[in-house]
Amino acid sequence: MRKNIVAGNWKMNNDLAQTESLLTDLKKQTQTSIAEVMIAPAFTNLYPAFQALKSTNIEVIAQNMHFAENGAYTGEVSGSMLKSVGIETVILGHSERREYFNETDEILAKKVDAALAKGMRVVFCFGEVLEDRKSNNQEKIVENQIKNALFHLGPAAFQNIILAYEPVWAIGTGETASPEQAQDMHAFIRKTLATKYGADIAEEVSILYGGSVKPANAEEIFSKPDVDGGLIGGASLNADDFFAIVNAF
Repeated sequence: MRKNIVAGNWKMNNDLAQTESLLTDLKKQTQTSIAEVMIAPAFTNLYPAFQALKSTNIEVIAQNMHFAENGAYTGEVSGSMLKSVGIETVILGHSERREYFNETDEILAKKVDAALAKGMRVVFCFGEVLEDRKSNNQEKIVENQIKNALFHLGPAAFQNIILAYEPVWAIGTGETASPEQAQDMHAFIRKTLATKYGADIAEEVSILYGGSVKPANAEEIFSKPDVDGGLIGGASLNADDFFAIVNAF
């Protein structure tokens, strides 16, 4: 049975003092759902967060990693470095990494391979922009992103893959995606997986929704049969809001 997961992506927010304050607030929260909970602080705060939360059920994960093991890649962080500070899961392919840092499907395939080779789990992100949605090309875009970065993997790899659909057009644009639109795309994603790996594997993979989930809409979105949780941005920076989403299952 696939897992319900709520992952908070803190992005480039919170210095050490702010991180410690938010971690303290998170530890005061009460979880009433059985969802798996993750937070992704900045690289500089991963180890303090890991230390602070290791006695809780909240997993600390990374926002990104490089595909190389080591070498002349100034400013980058490898899977081994993440593992050395207790990190076992990494977000890859986030829409901001694709847009601002020119990460291609080919680069992401190498990053996925590197993470899996280290025994890490991957939260793999993908999704279409507004132009794609308006031209009704969203399914082809999503299908290509999944196939290009993941379909070289063997079936067993999907035990360590979590998918996260991000409708980029619905994040900070004034446009909104309905729960029905989320469900339609998640069902398509699962069907795409099934064509390559079979229904059994497709049914076991958790697919998160990353389209501005908030306490007010989380319960309705999470009630959809193919939505297994959320990749949360801004709302994850407030402990009360984040756990209202965690407890929406």
